[in-house]
Amino acid sequence: MNSTKEEKMEAFGRLLDVLDELRVKCPWDRKQTNESLRANTIEETYELSEALMHEDNVNIKKELGDLLLHIVFYAKIGDEKGAFDIKDVCDSLCEKLIYRHPHVFGTTEADTATRVEQNWEQLKLKEKGGNKTVLAGVPASLPSLIKAYRIQDKVRNVGFDWEEREQVWSKVKEELNELEVEINKKDADKMEAEFGDFFFSLINAARLYKINPDNALERTNQKFIRRFNYLEEQAHERGLSLKDMSLKEMDQLWNEAKRKGL
Repeated sequence: MNSTKEEKMEAFGRLLDVLDELRVKCPWDRKQTNESLRANTIEETYELSEALMHEDNVNIKKELGDLLLHIVFYAKIGDEKGAFDIKDVCDSLCEKLIYRHPHVFGTTEADTATRVEQNWEQLKLKEKGGNKTVLAGVPASLPSLIKAYRIQDKVRNVGFDWEEREQVWSKVKEELNELEVEINKKDADKMEAEFGDFFFSLINAARLYKINPDNALERTNQKFIRRFNYLEEQAHERGLSLKDMSLKEMDQLWNEAKRKGL
């Protein structure tokens, strides 16, 4: 911590030197390609996400290192192909950041985070090689819940949003009513479609109230895991099998877990 800029640059240079040597001398590193690394990159990103969720600084540092390795590895492969190198990656990023922050590096005024985001989206549409449409920048491969949030956030930046956030609850209720109608009709395809609409409206409500729905759902996932693990452990200690227990018996152990703050 508190490293100088020179020390940071030296450490980054060392990383590049280490990777150069591995790429030549290690059979595993030598055979890696963009495609072979891709799945691991996704896994490393999720591992970093988990560490961030738990504010686990030890593992945040570790997982950032793992992800940084992948970044410099892809740049190394690009260099070998004569397409780009890590300098090109850094230069491109700096140019983009400067262009998209005219309120810092230019004369544009933006005194709120919302105004900065709106400017950002407008500039992305204007820049050469940038997004041609508002939603073009939303990756197709994003998990559906995160994708829904990003879609809604993107269109908000061009003014397509509720005038008052409280208005969203009418839409949530409308979608829930439409879902109930299709459930009563037992039409599987329409049930799925309406459930998607209902879920989308809930995610929109979360966005409007500045709740990250993915974080919120993961908190509930972790809470459920803690309580169910307690239920399972207590059942085992009492010589009981979950499959032979009644729901009432399980509920009693579940409520114990809640009282313990799990």
